[in-house]
Amino acid sequence: MTTPPVHAPDEAAVPAARSADVPGADAGADAGERSSRGLLARAALLTAVLSVAGSVLGLARDQALARLFGAGRETDAFLVAWTVPEFAATLLIEDGLAFALVPMFSLALARRAQGTVPGDPVRALVAATLPRLTLAFAAAGALVVAAAPVLVRALAPGLPDHALAVDCTRLTATCVVSFGLAGYCSAALRAHRRFLAPAAIYCAYNTGIITAMFVLGGRWGVRAAAVGVAVGGLLMVAAQLPSLAGQLRHPDGRPDRRRLRSRFPFGFRRDEGAGAAPRTSTATATDAPTLSAGATAGTNAPHRGTAGQEAPAPRTTPRAADTPARPLALALLGTVLLFALCRQSQVLIERFLASGLPSGAISHLNYAQKVAQIPMTLSLMLCTVTFPVVARAVADGDTERARARVERDVALAAGLVLLGTATVVACAPQMVQLLFQRGAFTAADTAATAGVMRVYALGLLGQTVVGALARCYFSAGRANWYPLGAMAVGIAATAGAGAWAVGPWGVSGIAAANAAGITVTAALLVAGTGPRSVPVRVRRVLGDLARPVPVAVAAAVAGALVADRLAAPGVSPAVPLAAGAAAVVGVFAVLAPVLGVRGAVPAVESVRRSLRPVTRRLPHGRISLRIRFPLPRRLPPGARPRRPRKSRGSRGSR
Repeated sequence: MTTPPVHAPDEAAVPAARSADVPGADAGADAGERSSRGLLARAALLTAVLSVAGSVLGLARDQALARLFGAGRETDAFLVAWTVPEFAATLLIEDGLAFALVPMFSLALARRAQGTVPGDPVRALVAATLPRLTLAFAAAGALVVAAAPVLVRALAPGLPDHALAVDCTRLTATCVVSFGLAGYCSAALRAHRRFLAPAAIYCAYNTGIITAMFVLGGRWGVRAAAVGVAVGGLLMVAAQLPSLAGQLRHPDGRPDRRRLRSRFPFGFRRDEGAGAAPRTSTATATDAPTLSAGATAGTNAPHRGTAGQEAPAPRTTPRAADTPARPLALALLGTVLLFALCRQSQVLIERFLASGLPSGAISHLNYAQKVAQIPMTLSLMLCTVTFPVVARAVADGDTERARARVERDVALAAGLVLLGTATVVACAPQMVQLLFQRGAFTAADTAATAGVMRVYALGLLGQTVVGALARCYFSAGRANWYPLGAMAVGIAATAGAGAWAVGPWGVSGIAAANAAGITVTAALLVAGTGPRSVPVRVRRVLGDLARPVPVAVAAAVAGALVADRLAAPGVSPAVPLAAGAAAVVGVFAVLAPVLGVRGAVPAVESVRRSLRPVTRRLPHGRISLRIRFPLPRRLPPGARPRRPRKSRGSRGSR
């Protein structure tokens, strides 16, 4: 006896735009909109849970690195080589390649839904792009292996152990190929609304690194961590291949009918989205509803409803899905990769400036950055989930829906990251002590890392805004040079401020320059929205960004006071950390609704509803029941009402 396969919740397709042009579709559209929000919430929750698991494993990886090798010259050499996987992850998984491929796959899915292109556009896109990109990844990895000595000398000219850094760099260069393939799979799966496998890749990656360090660390030293990077990259690809192969196995891109019927009870097609009108037996391929609010593909003729009545004229907004298919544009790929490369070059500037400081400075910057960026990573999970939705809406010409989605995402991400920023600023010493202070990581390292982490946290809001708004600049699948220019201005500000501040303030000055530069970039991206990207309302976005700031400041002050009061030599750092974090959350929860932080009131109400008991006693112990009786029928003149017949069971009971 075989049991049916259990499908993860990420396999539900996230519906797209709602249709107002088909008569009788309003009720289904409203229900579909609620279903869409529920699916988005579940996908975001699933992605956040797995991202937290990956972040926890990342902390365990950093803990193992600190415990086994400390914060000395060997660790500094490995962290210079760690620049390669850091850049590869940003360029090929998180930002660069995803910004180009997700809109392209969304466009192919829209064409598949319309059925106007012969063959399967998704398979054609994979056949046209995957072989070429694989060759490019292999060539880039070979170039890194060959140029490792020059690369290390350019990144850290004052590094004591140059040969060790070269060895680690050559070992980590294999991640260029594995990360490229993993990023390709992630972009394709997210465009298909599959989030389980892409969210789990960092769990596999960090597991490979930790295992390699403990198994090979005694024999190979810090080189074992570089071997773990190569093994972890292969695990990232292996974790996604089965899911992607399952998507490409279906030529029509649809699962079996039983799964489709269970996920869409209103009769929607999988590729129509929850807002489209239900299909009827009279629908044809030419008037099938699509994501552009009922407009037919390639025509402006009036749309006919299910009852044969003429509906309002469909919108004539040009859709990207109506344009001819185009191959992978080098200009688009170049802009997104250069933008991601420019953004990640902040790390190069930091390590270049820190290489002339005493030993351990690069390690302190690395550990502080890893912990401080956890709130930013978690807050951007929502944008990662909704980026395919925005790209699909833009491909379908629904700019209003795309704008509402982007504005909502920026506001929610800003509130979440400021809550995390307040926690980091309030409890930084306790966090570092609890996570890293053991083995070769001393109390002096804890103090230095905590100070840098607090300064880093000042730029988390800017990092989040850049990550959220960069997606809307590239959501149309066209080359856009403005984000690169904004990022270049921010990098120039980081380099200038860092060169000036590293002398008097050391690593803290480098972290402050990082925060200043990314804030400049965020301001330029907010100011440049409009014709270049999804046209968000700038004043509303600025208001949503400004309202949580005083709340975060008050919460950070309260949390720091509580954490410092409970910190003592004989007390575990977990106690003041938990108390300080609770104080931050409490103050934030109280002040956020008062100051009108967007999303705070619905969040508090949902928590309050979840804490209510299922059954509750009404006032004065009374239970009110509402019973509806059928109204009597109106009889025609002269008719006599019929007496109800008695059943046989009622006679026998007497």
